[in-house]
Amino acid sequence: MLGVGDDAAVVRVESGCELVISADMLVSDTHFFADAEPRQLGHKAMAVNLSDMAAMGATPRWATLALALPGVDQKWLAAFSRGFMALARRHQVDLIGGDTTRGPLNICVQIMGMVPRGKALRRDGAIPGDDIWISGKLGDAALALAALRRQLTLRPAEMKTCAARLHRPQPRVTLGLALRGIAHSAIDISDGLLADLGHILDRSRVAAQIEMALLPKSVVMARHLDGVVACRALLAGGDDYELCFTAPRSKRARVLRAGHITRTELTRIGQIQARVRGRPTLIVRMADGSAMRSTGGGGYDHFG
Repeated sequence: MLGVGDDAAVVRVESGCELVISADMLVSDTHFFADAEPRQLGHKAMAVNLSDMAAMGATPRWATLALALPGVDQKWLAAFSRGFMALARRHQVDLIGGDTTRGPLNICVQIMGMVPRGKALRRDGAIPGDDIWISGKLGDAALALAALRRQLTLRPAEMKTCAARLHRPQPRVTLGLALRGIAHSAIDISDGLLADLGHILDRSRVAAQIEMALLPKSVVMARHLDGVVACRALLAGGDDYELCFTAPRSKRARVLRAGHITRTELTRIGQIQARVRGRPTLIVRMADGSAMRSTGGGGYDHFG
């Protein structure tokens, strides 16, 4: 109802809906390199917030943007704005306010969306017997970051493919909407599969077993998977912004239908189990039959 130009924005939430709110901060040299291309950075700043809406099954509607900048650089701002607003318009999100100040480069976005009352996807709804599903492919963004840090070598064509996943993630908003009434729980994979699936297990007080051989991987990932760096990227790399969700076995056909109508590849990777005292929360069954036991950690450390 009232956007940029006043002390605060005014929005009206549709009858029968609840407001869903999230915020993400991206800090130079913590979440991105200081010389990152600004248009890609604008895209990513919006994408990571849209991904939170997707994980909640919410329709994104409004966003605010706060920027700390070392100085005024019109060319940088124009490119950043193009990337940010192009993705916002694609998902019909209005920029309704924010703030700017001088300081180390820091980008903070708050996003708001709507979901029908009681229909939000949450982390605490997984139950024993649920299938565990993943959208898209895992680990390519982390591979690109590892290559930039000289932890492994990618061919130019491989780097181009993986860098696109790192710099221009595609939030699964339409999938999140399609999973309402189907998924018992959901989360977006921002800090790595082990860490983020671990959040579902902790909130739902359940355990899980997943199969390493079933994890969805790209051709590039498959080429490098015999190395420790790639294996870690697949299991614990951040910046995937895919959805991990659980759903009952009886709804497999509906899950696959949701993937079909949203043109999203979906892969079933394991199953939720009852939690037993003294046993691991998460078991990753390796291709050779061995098992890796995890408590759900091992993802991106925001204070590392």
